[in-house]
Amino acid sequence: MNPDSPPELLRVSVWRGKEQGRFVRYEVPRLPSQTVLDVVTHIQRRIDPGLGYRYACRVGMCGSCAMSVNGVARWTCRTHVSRVASADGELEIAPLPNLPVIKDLVVDMREFFDKWARAMGRFHGSAGRHDEFARVDPAGERRRAADAGIECIGCGVCYASCDVVAWRPEFLGPAALNRAWTLVNDERDVQRDARLRATSGNRGCHACHTQGSCTERCPKGIAPTAAIAGLKRLSLRAPGTQRGD
Repeated sequence: MNPDSPPELLRVSVWRGKEQGRFVRYEVPRLPSQTVLDVVTHIQRRIDPGLGYRYACRVGMCGSCAMSVNGVARWTCRTHVSRVASADGELEIAPLPNLPVIKDLVVDMREFFDKWARAMGRFHGSAGRHDEFARVDPAGERRRAADAGIECIGCGVCYASCDVVAWRPEFLGPAALNRAWTLVNDERDVQRDARLRATSGNRGCHACHTQGSCTERCPKGIAPTAAIAGLKRLSLRAPGTQRGD
């Protein structure tokens, strides 16, 4: 690149406002190894300090920087501009779908985590602090099933990518159901049947259409689609569970 030539520019459309906001266009210098989060940070620090967005670690550990980039939910700290910008430098950044917008690129995650609670996403064991440690075979079938989904960090990318959530707002969503699946397969947990009842029916696993968007877009490589299929199988044998219509 000629140091005397003007910098190459990105033309970035960013959502501003709340649910009824609009896209505002900004021009941002295009730089080597630039991430989408770098672009948003440049706009907030150099152009428009009123822009609201959320981030913390910047290294793909917390998931709080998740946004919609060109219509796809992503972690913006791990998404390089070179992968997603159009040939002429166009980029669109919006808040995550399926969640209420607080301001600009910030969404309200309460509904997402409330559904974790409704899916009984909390471990309940029978042992106390003075009991012997449980011995769980790491090669056991149930332990391996739990391990496949246990790395979820609750970023909301799968929830934002789920069409069923958009169609049925009461649907628990892939993250909550994946969490339930890990606990159903935890040999130490004592609420397996209650959890299967809580996650069955038309707001639970039976509402899933198995489209696979959650699995395709999970930044951690988790397969909520497989977890939901497992819940469907187990719920057929569990007492008191509901079926989908």
